[in-house]
Amino acid sequence: MSGGMIPSGGGGADPVMTTDGDLVYYNSGRKRLPIGIEGSTLDIISGLPFWSSPYITATGGSVDAGTIDGDYKYHIFNSSGNFIVTNVGDSPNNVIEYLVIGGGGSGGTADDSSNSEGAGGGGSGGYRTDTGHTVTVQSYSITVGDGGAAQGTGLTVGNNGSNSIFSTITSLGGGAGGKGTNGAGSSGGSGGGSGSGNSAVSGGSSSVNGNNGGAGTNASKSGGGGGSGSVGQDGSAASGGTGGFGGSGTSSSITGSAVLRSGGGGGGAYSTGGAGGSGGGGSGGGGAVGNNATANTGSGGGGASRTFTPSGAGGSGIVILRYKFQWVISIKLLMELLLKFRNF
Repeated sequence: MSGGMIPSGGGGADPVMTTDGDLVYYNSGRKRLPIGIEGSTLDIISGLPFWSSPYITATGGSVDAGTIDGDYKYHIFNSSGNFIVTNVGDSPNNVIEYLVIGGGGSGGTADDSSNSEGAGGGGSGGYRTDTGHTVTVQSYSITVGDGGAAQGTGLTVGNNGSNSIFSTITSLGGGAGGKGTNGAGSSGGSGGGSGSGNSAVSGGSSSVNGNNGGAGTNASKSGGGGGSGSVGQDGSAASGGTGGFGGSGTSSSITGSAVLRSGGGGGGAYSTGGAGGSGGGGSGGGGAVGNNATANTGSGGGGASRTFTPSGAGGSGIVILRYKFQWVISIKLLMELLLKFRNF
């Protein structure tokens, strides 16, 4: 815009303004927007234009363009690595959204002795997510927790999953499933389910980012592991009943579409094992092996049933980071801006 004078609009209340090469916009009076500095971008907040500083620039993980208006990127870490931030803008262009899930616990194992045929399902890894986490120019170490390793034959408790870490955010690994014969589930992000036995045993406890595991019963049915969305189910006390179902997982749309993750593992039983929790939990064995959880969901593995059957392994964790990296004006917004300039 060339320099010059802009007269007041009709009523004379607004002062005469000089453009002097600056952009001018209208909002209950004439106001002035200085020329942006090199590298700045024209942005819109509450319908008004302003020059903003550059957005976040970063590398690490597998980088994909986000699906929300094409203005976001997300970095998926299926294994440990580094999130390297090389540029940030002023607030709010220096914040990210994160999803950090610990590795899931594995199920326990059992034997053929009376009331000991079912082992508990593994608990899901801790589930932490939030928006507005401020970042600075630096390299952030990312740790993606391993799932708890499956147990072989015998009468053994499962293995806890490992923690996942980004910046100051730590999500605990899931608790191990308890062994048959009154084996208690272990504590973790979500607690592991307890094994069957001669008396009911409470499931493992959770952190603030998960749920408790289910209890085993004295009828050869073990408890399901806790999930991020709900507690693990207790084993059925009824004749012919099932092992406890794993707790449900939680849905996140951080990558632009809803995905369930972090379900608990199902409990093993003499005849019918419990279903794994939604989001990738492994099902419990029904007179058979426990099933593995889905990798990179942080879900718990299924508990085994009876002698010589291994348990299900826990699923590895995941870290996903998402941020705005550009601003693309829409036709609707462009028309709104043109209308604001119509009196000039």
